[in-house]
Amino acid sequence: MKKKIRNWSQYNRALVQRGNINIWLSESAISKWQNTEKHGGRGRSNYYSDLAIETCLTLRAVFHLPLRALEGFVNSLLTMMDTSLQSPGYSCLCKRSKTLDVQYRNSAGKGFIDIVVDSTGLKVYGNGEWHTRKHRATKRRTWRKLHLAVDATSHDIVGAELSMVNVSDGD
Repeated sequence: MKKKIRNWSQYNRALVQRGNINIWLSESAISKWQNTEKHGGRGRSNYYSDLAIETCLTLRAVFHLPLRALEGFVNSLLTMMDTSLQSPGYSCLCKRSKTLDVQYRNSAGKGFIDIVVDSTGLKVYGNGEWHTRKHRATKRRTWRKLHLAVDATSHDIVGAELSMVNVSDGD
């Protein structure tokens, strides 16, 4: 620690406040929660807007929730906000998540990025491995190499490739 803490009561209150979650939707988001547009094709139009589905899926990614727990979490948030809105059901979220492209993180987009490339060996397990251990038979072990390209500043995986063991990092 760089500084000694002298105001312990204020420090403790700050630690407790870290667990406080306040999430509010703007009036424009509430007004756009339900879909009002017709798609023009066969079947019923979507009841919930893309904004509502993206909001729910973003909350799911932030809090690492399964879809059913996400439905309950969003319903509790909407109840705390004293709105008459309901959360999309877990099956609706599952179906619509396949068609929406939710951007969780802003991509750098402009300029150059530094990429770090490395590889590691992965052992392949299968029926042959069990047979080799049980009967102590001699058999060649199977390996694969996983090559990763990582952005040096954001630590995002930019590319990944799985190859045979005889491929080098340079290739």
